[in-house]
Amino acid sequence: MIDRSIRHVAIVLMACFVLLFVQLNRVQVFDAEALRENPNNTRTIQRDFGRNRGSIFTSDGEVVARSDEVSGPFERLRVYPHDDLYAHTVGYLSFNIGAEGIERSFNDELVGRTPSLQLTGISDLLANTLPTGNLVLTLDHELQLAARDALGDRRGSIVALDPSTGAVRAMWSWPSFDPNRLSSHDGVAVNASFSELINADGNPLRASTHRDVYFPGSTFKLVTASAALESGAATLSSPVFAVGNGYTPPLTSRPIANFANSACGGDLQEMIRVSCNGGFAQLAAELVGPSALIEEAQSFGFNLVPPFDVPGAVASSFPTDYGAQVRSPSVEIPAGVFENTPLLAQAAIGQNDVAATPLQMALVAAAVANDGQIMQPFVVQEVRNVRGDAVSTPNPRAWLNPLGSSNANDLRAAMINSARNGTGNRALVPGLEIGTKTGTAQLGTETPRSHAWTIAFAGQPGEDPELVIAVLIEADPENPDQTGGQVAAPIVADLIATYFGS
Repeated sequence: MIDRSIRHVAIVLMACFVLLFVQLNRVQVFDAEALRENPNNTRTIQRDFGRNRGSIFTSDGEVVARSDEVSGPFERLRVYPHDDLYAHTVGYLSFNIGAEGIERSFNDELVGRTPSLQLTGISDLLANTLPTGNLVLTLDHELQLAARDALGDRRGSIVALDPSTGAVRAMWSWPSFDPNRLSSHDGVAVNASFSELINADGNPLRASTHRDVYFPGSTFKLVTASAALESGAATLSSPVFAVGNGYTPPLTSRPIANFANSACGGDLQEMIRVSCNGGFAQLAAELVGPSALIEEAQSFGFNLVPPFDVPGAVASSFPTDYGAQVRSPSVEIPAGVFENTPLLAQAAIGQNDVAATPLQMALVAAAVANDGQIMQPFVVQEVRNVRGDAVSTPNPRAWLNPLGSSNANDLRAAMINSARNGTGNRALVPGLEIGTKTGTAQLGTETPRSHAWTIAFAGQPGEDPELVIAVLIEADPENPDQTGGQVAAPIVADLIATYFGS
């Protein structure tokens, strides 16, 4: 009887041990990455706070983060020489509140914990120094400065990238913050600064380039045009829509008006040139339909979180529920109409429930510029050991392919025409080939206000585009009539001129 009881106890203890073993391995192996990436988990940062840490450089050699030796229990202080300029990308390192940005996502590389750095750092152990990793970013210092200067104190965001690789050349949003205030060893001052920042107007701690979404307005018409081309519903020259002041979708009496109640129509190339609301709404409602537009939007990355090495990127959204198809003998309701076709017509021009990050809209332009292919965006170009040898170089990777090469070429031509002869002409820079799509996204507020957008590509004439830019200037109550062509396109021109040295 006693032996049986002992066996029962042993079995129970063994089962408990097995459960403990399984749980321990689940946490240490399967959940380890999720725990490390959780912004609320500061234990890794606190563990590594006093360690030597590698520096972070721009692609042209500017130091944007370094560790200085200081007196005190931590011995080293993280310093950000350019204050707010790279805060939303590089992030910060704080004992009190953890880390953000590249400082968090590449923490192991910076403190030399990765196998490649530890192996190359074996010889350093003889000198009693721990291996560290330095990061080289894709960001261009001069272009980053130009982005900050061009935006000024207007709330908004700028993303510039190489469409052929996905390398981000500039990424700036305002308001921003000084990360030195959070890396200080004065815990009381850090807590006070953090409290001030999280309660500040405009949420300066949050990078709106890839963490906030906005109505994209008419810049989304490139996605609608792509859906028409890819589905065969239209070509650049056919069909030709009647000229009018707007379009009233089936099942509603509320018209979708053109900007400033202007009259427009024509073929797809002409409607892109003048950014014709009514024509694009009719194209989606009567010819493209919900399935093709949903599929194309998702092929561009909507409803997906982009694979980005800067943490915190969010999905842009495109609505997917347009109800059942309406079956009616009425001649007033054409075939292919759905219960929510009026909402589809609004979504086709970037309104209703469509929302996009500036990064996402840069990727839309990148697809057109890069023969229909979207590359994964990234900002870390290289990881180097203390001797300057590269130990890790991320290879450019394709993410999505929303367009065939021929259709991408057609849209590229339409965007070039828009820049030369249409709403995006303020983005032109002499001697370069530039394509644009502007957008003025109305917020539907009682006092009319609009986000102002321009997305663009640029390159040498006859060659593949080298740069894609998305500029968003958020709605401004003091400038309620702002448009993408008026206020965002000139910023695009400034950045293109800086990048190409024009």
